[in-house]
Amino acid sequence: MSLHVRCDPGERAQLDLFRSMPGEIAPRDAQDLMSWPFFSLAKRKRTAPIEFRMGETWISVEAVPEHGMATIWDADVLIWAASQIVQARDAGRATSRLMMTTPHEILAFTGRSIGRDHYDRLKAALDRLQSTTVATSIRQQHQRRRHRFSWINEWRELADGQGRPLGIELILPDWFYAGVVDRALVLTIDRAYFDLTGGLERWLYRIVRKHGGHQPGGWSFDIAHLHLKSGALSPLKQFAFEVRAIVHRQALPGYILTIEYGFGRERLNFVAAPVDPLDRAMRRLKLRPVDNRP
Repeated sequence: MSLHVRCDPGERAQLDLFRSMPGEIAPRDAQDLMSWPFFSLAKRKRTAPIEFRMGETWISVEAVPEHGMATIWDADVLIWAASQIVQARDAGRATSRLMMTTPHEILAFTGRSIGRDHYDRLKAALDRLQSTTVATSIRQQHQRRRHRFSWINEWRELADGQGRPLGIELILPDWFYAGVVDRALVLTIDRAYFDLTGGLERWLYRIVRKHGGHQPGGWSFDIAHLHLKSGALSPLKQFAFEVRAIVHRQALPGYILTIEYGFGRERLNFVAAPVDPLDRAMRRLKLRPVDNRP
């Protein structure tokens, strides 16, 4: 049995084991993670911390040099976990922060190829999620109180007596789990999200889905405001250039993007695209592009 832990036997003993549900499950994302700078948007290793403050909201994210900060691609594991919890809850099943699954199930759910290199990438993602620490005022009753946690408290590989793999177990933090079990704090996302290969376009999709939803009039953000909320290390000029490129490609599934200028400011506008049932069916059946995600 291979362990990757900050192991707390007491915590494990207090939790019931939740075994993942097989089959087609709608992807759900935690709203608190969709519009704030919790993850690195870069494919290269990031060790520089994220220090974010806006009004009464503050976030601090720290990485260790060995693994680097958890990335927005690593967050797919949390989307899988949220989707499992919501699906089980809606089916009347008990849920838990202690989850057991297989690497195959997570990889298949997130649209990744099944192979040794992708299994290794998943393990590296779990290590980053476990070693990245977060402190935030979000959902804290007392804003000055510090709540520090990792995206995964611990994880371990399971094997039988002959060393054959049986799957993996992971323990989610209270902060994340509490946000997921509250129906108001989870949104269904388009499965095409997993096909997005750029960190910024993934983050933009999540913030657009969180704020724009399916409102007829859409929503808009000042580009400089988006830059601040992203936590990206790139300067504003480069960030704005990359946003314009995403708008040019119309890269976000389910939304139409435009750039507008006024009073010396640049704004990103987004509105839900009309739903074409035939197009939706074809996208469900299409082969996924070559996977070059980390």
